[in-house]
Amino acid sequence: MSDTAKFKRITLKLSGEALQGKQGFGIDPEVLGTIAQQLAEVVYLGVEVALVIGGGNIFRGLKASAKGMDRTSADYMGMLATVMNAVAMQDALERLGVVTRVLSAIEMKEIAEPYIRRRASRHLEKGRVVIFAAGTGNPYFTTDTAAALRAMEVNSEVLLKATKVDGVYDKDPMKFDDAVRFERLSYLEVLSRSLHVMDATAISLCRENDLPIVVFDMLSPGNICRVVCGDPLGTLVAPDGYERPAR
Repeated sequence: MSDTAKFKRITLKLSGEALQGKQGFGIDPEVLGTIAQQLAEVVYLGVEVALVIGGGNIFRGLKASAKGMDRTSADYMGMLATVMNAVAMQDALERLGVVTRVLSAIEMKEIAEPYIRRRASRHLEKGRVVIFAAGTGNPYFTTDTAAALRAMEVNSEVLLKATKVDGVYDKDPMKFDDAVRFERLSYLEVLSRSLHVMDATAISLCRENDLPIVVFDMLSPGNICRVVCGDPLGTLVAPDGYERPAR
């Protein structure tokens, strides 16, 4: 490809719901394949890719907890759902010739490697896509927080948050025609305005470590590659003075 990547190492946070497509539950093989193809294009640019996938297409711990299930049990079930998504994504990527490793925060050696930070970094250095599964391995923490934590542990240059809309808005653009999209926000603006970018713990972690976040629409084919190559897509959440790498 003629495009040039502007980042050497990225962490991509992908919601579990993104994998279900229009079927409303589970994993849509066509959607899975499309996302895998986009990731493969990024890998072919020489970018080191870490991936965190949620589990909401299979099980949502918070929703189950709200209906009376013990929160800890519900969260552990949600972590297991992320492992299922990680294994599915691994299969889709390897069918495209992309070498991957699934690293799980909950040990299940027959399915995935245990999460060890140095091992994850080594896999990335060798050009393997690393898929982090089972969140942080602890209840009460979301996969958003896991993505922020893992991104900093492996020294990613940016955290990409793939969503169904083209950035962060002042209100739900699906419900309000007059919703305004932000091109840039500070971490404090996200927290003070309760904007639904990522949960507050994840935003605070990124703020404390100056890790920029790009929130963008992943439904348009090629958008992951475009963001990596410097196109000003979506909304940037970053410290003062940080500028996106330009194309």
